[in-house]
Amino acid sequence: MANTLVLTVMGSDRSGLVARLATCVASHGGNWLESRLVRLGGQFAGVLRVEATPENAERIAAALEGLEGEGIRCLVEREELAPPQERGTQLVQLDLIGSDRPGILKAISLVLERHGVNVEELTTERRAAPMSGEILFQAKTVIYIPSKAVVRELRADLEKIADDLMVDLLFGETTGRE
Repeated sequence: MANTLVLTVMGSDRSGLVARLATCVASHGGNWLESRLVRLGGQFAGVLRVEATPENAERIAAALEGLEGEGIRCLVEREELAPPQERGTQLVQLDLIGSDRPGILKAISLVLERHGVNVEELTTERRAAPMSGEILFQAKTVIYIPSKAVVRELRADLEKIADDLMVDLLFGETTGRE
């Protein structure tokens, strides 16, 4: 039976960093399954999943943790199987854009928490508006809405907070991903 490792990696951005990680995984019998890697503020950071036999998983973990001397920090965790999503759970795209200011993500995430919604994926960025140059905050989120949540109430709470924050919110339909 294969083990799955979830890795968090970080290091000063430079050419060859991904190649070093990929070589380390492959040379110890691992299979790179999926990842999200990005350059942020001069640092290269990411998360990835690797599959390996139990023996190779130990070797991979030791090899990746040994990259510290090269300035690559790796935190290795064994993937715990998440409980299956309950019947009736909806996977929904939630997008937001508005003038940047502190607290936008906090306000939205507190509403999601209050309704028992789980964030599956979240990407945020700040960028200049095309015409005015004003700095905008944008968030793209995929959320799981449990069957016990009242979607109408969740949507109303999100719309209220969006009005308070003066941001545009797009509450999409089920994405169909499982």
